[in-house]
Amino acid sequence: MQNNLFTSLRSMKLIEACKSTQVYAVNPSNSAASSSSSAAVDKPGLLPTFSIRTKSIRAAGNGVGHHYTPSMVVDTLLPFGLPSLEDIEPHVDPFLRPLDPVAALSDSFRRLSAAVDAVGDPAESRLLLLCDLHLELRSLLRPFADPKLLRRALSSARLHAPNAHHRLVLSAWLRFERREDQLQPAPAPLSACSPTSPTLECPRASLLSSSDFLCPCRRPPPDPSPPSSSAPHRHDPDDEDDADVWFCIADDEVPCVRSLIAALSKPLSTMLYGGFAEARRDHINFSLNSISTRGMKAVAAFSRSGRLDEFPPDTVLELLSFANKFCCDGLKHACDSKLASLVRTHDDALLLLDYGLEETSHLLVAACLQLFLRELPKSLSDPDVTKLLCAQEGKEKLAAAGHASFLLYHFLSQVAMEEDMKSNTTVMLLERLVECAAPGWQKQLSLHQLGCVMLERGEFKDALKWFEAAVSEGHVYSLVGVARAKFKKGHKYSAYKLVDQLINGSNPSAGWMHQEKSLYSLGKEKMTELQLATELDPTLAYPYKFRAIALMEDGKIGAAVAEINKIIGFKVSTDCLELRAWLLLARQDHEGALQDVRALMTLNPAYMMFHGKLHGDQLIDILQQHVKQCDMADCWMQLYDRWSAVDDIGSLAVVHQMLAKEPTCSSLRFRQSLLLLRLNCQKAAMHSLRLARNHSTTEHERLVYEGWMLYDTGNRDEALAKAEESISIQRSFEAFFLKAYALADSNLDHTSSTYVIQLLEQANSCASDNLRKGQAHNNMGSIYVDCDMLDEAAECYLKALGIKHTRAHQGLARVYYLKNQKKSAYDEMTKLIEKAKNSASAYEKRSEYCDRDMAKCDLNMATKLDPLRTYPYRYRAAVLMDDHKEEEAIKELSRAISFKPDLQLLHLRAAFHDSMGNTEGTLRDCEAALCLDPSHSDTLDLYNKARGRVELQST
Repeated sequence: MQNNLFTSLRSMKLIEACKSTQVYAVNPSNSAASSSSSAAVDKPGLLPTFSIRTKSIRAAGNGVGHHYTPSMVVDTLLPFGLPSLEDIEPHVDPFLRPLDPVAALSDSFRRLSAAVDAVGDPAESRLLLLCDLHLELRSLLRPFADPKLLRRALSSARLHAPNAHHRLVLSAWLRFERREDQLQPAPAPLSACSPTSPTLECPRASLLSSSDFLCPCRRPPPDPSPPSSSAPHRHDPDDEDDADVWFCIADDEVPCVRSLIAALSKPLSTMLYGGFAEARRDHINFSLNSISTRGMKAVAAFSRSGRLDEFPPDTVLELLSFANKFCCDGLKHACDSKLASLVRTHDDALLLLDYGLEETSHLLVAACLQLFLRELPKSLSDPDVTKLLCAQEGKEKLAAAGHASFLLYHFLSQVAMEEDMKSNTTVMLLERLVECAAPGWQKQLSLHQLGCVMLERGEFKDALKWFEAAVSEGHVYSLVGVARAKFKKGHKYSAYKLVDQLINGSNPSAGWMHQEKSLYSLGKEKMTELQLATELDPTLAYPYKFRAIALMEDGKIGAAVAEINKIIGFKVSTDCLELRAWLLLARQDHEGALQDVRALMTLNPAYMMFHGKLHGDQLIDILQQHVKQCDMADCWMQLYDRWSAVDDIGSLAVVHQMLAKEPTCSSLRFRQSLLLLRLNCQKAAMHSLRLARNHSTTEHERLVYEGWMLYDTGNRDEALAKAEESISIQRSFEAFFLKAYALADSNLDHTSSTYVIQLLEQANSCASDNLRKGQAHNNMGSIYVDCDMLDEAAECYLKALGIKHTRAHQGLARVYYLKNQKKSAYDEMTKLIEKAKNSASAYEKRSEYCDRDMAKCDLNMATKLDPLRTYPYRYRAAVLMDDHKEEEAIKELSRAISFKPDLQLLHLRAAFHDSMGNTEGTLRDCEAALCLDPSHSDTLDLYNKARGRVELQST
């Protein structure tokens, strides 16, 4: 079978392609199969692509530098080469990374608070400062990779946008984060909002001069009322009897009212009433003023009525030019508004943009620019648009119209980097970003990102220049880029020395520092640095990958798989899944490799395997020939088994297999999104959710998926409205479940809890599969527990367990514990540990039901399986605090905070500092925590008490 497998591979004529000495990971955005760019960042469904690369496939095939037997090489990976230690180096992160994240967040909170409390500053400058501070906070939050935190910071920036330009860019950015362009049919970029559209994304509100946050699309129409007798008299635009001056254009005469024309602007008033000859004439020659008879008649009509309702666009454009020539501010604003309202399509925007730029029409340019931004990333493929947005000349034109800013190019460069990190478009946008950046975080970010792009492009001299410029602006993390660029230029010792100095000057050092130093180290020192990196930051993938490949080179494939399993167990990524699939192929585990490739292709449907030589779907087709084929009934059985075993990756692979048979099944796409959320792959989950919505065959089903999309992006009220609309069309499990879930996401009183339970009961009365009904029973049990209705809760959990919802063991254990049946609770969690493939949370929960020593063992196991879980650190710190080991307790919390600044960890450390009398530490940790959740009441109370003491001491 093995020989048949690689006969299939060889028949695809890939061997010759693999003989090139230059192999690299293909960027998915360059693939025809790619519908979007990286999902980890803002491409839905796609994560950053990484393929293991080799310097020379021939060398790998000959076994040079590897400890493989010839037969092993021939029988396993010859067509693709072997994973190489030299070519899996981590990327330099293209975002701000402060040496002390907590101190940076604390400083950001203080400056935000000072800006909010500032009095006497002009309103617009204060809003501009607040908007900039929220954008800076978003940049500081980027390393946390939490979409909810990033979106909240972006929403806060939009709330404080000082002008139309900032509003239109930020509303477009918020819309881009939701990727509405992937809906089918895609909503028009500037279409009016529906009742369930996010208010901050309203295109009309963005163009208003008012700071009123009420979406104009939702405002009730004004009541018609008869004109007031006190209203000023308006001239009838068709009444020419009162004309007292005629403007002559060629052979035509346009009758006008002198006083009304003079009222349009000061220059016209001076001409008609000043010391000029025109002031004494009834007929004025206007032939040389570049206005047609029709245009002048429109000017006369506007002077009488103050409206432009009936004029065609070409006439309005002529009026705009006239208004600029004679400084008619009111006429210009009316023309600007009228033309801006005509922008509906991409072609409209392209046609009108040049006029807007030539006449410096702020609102018209804003409307055109807004359409391009709301069409991203598609609009970046239009050469006319990229010429405007990327070129120096285009930036100058936008600046003249008031629409060139750091914010604009920050957004554009983010989109371009996600689409194609190495493209010329990305480089030009980043160059514009640098030009617009103010000293401080803006310069640091723009220079650092330009360095990252040049490094990826292989332009190491330029990369070094930009990284050094970022360091000179104060961004210490850019030293990693300096070291990497020097290393690429052949200065390995210089790179080593630079990073070593960075580590020696930092107290404490960070995991990424030791990871970087390992790139320039050899032998035991390299392994020591990698181990230090993992101890300081267990979320870094590179050390696990390096150790796994090193073990493979020593022929220890089982140990290599175990090593990469350590990080896949708590942090799923495409590069790690690819490496594990490679290792499983090496030991001829076709079924395991197929599972990982299916999971990988769910994360990134455009992924290229094995040095970018083979599309993942092609490998799936080949591997399927060597495993048992399953029909849909078999797949459902497998899905139940894996779901019951809490095997999320296995479940994901089964759903991928089922979707290959039924690609338009929206319910399977929805289940795929749920699994991706469990694996914390939120952008990939949103992509699957969009596909579920697009494949929906009924209106009520489509509304439910749109509701989940809104809920997952923080628009809870809009999600509830979608659920209610769906229920009004047809009762369904998912509509009731969505409504119950969204309502439960708040502090429920008894009445509200009862209503949520009723909704879940109605959900279970509708048709659905047992996997979803098990979830409903489990959720119902949780609400009963909150209401202290333990018998009812136990009944719900038992029903869930009866249909293989294994996670219900945890809820049932909680019920036993609350009934003072601690041994039964412990046993129930043991059952979950025995059944669940991913059991870190089960060990953590079981620790609550045993004595201190056993709890410590369970929590240590939970940390080993998933170091991102914060409860074990908090528990161990609390125990140390109880034993009066304050410094050890702080150290335990600091260990986790160094790679995961979590709200609960920061709050607890602040409380510990407070109990030790360290007010400065208390304030710093509280401020950092409030950056993550400004409404956290316990932290607010602790912060206010600490501030009160400081103020008392200063008086």
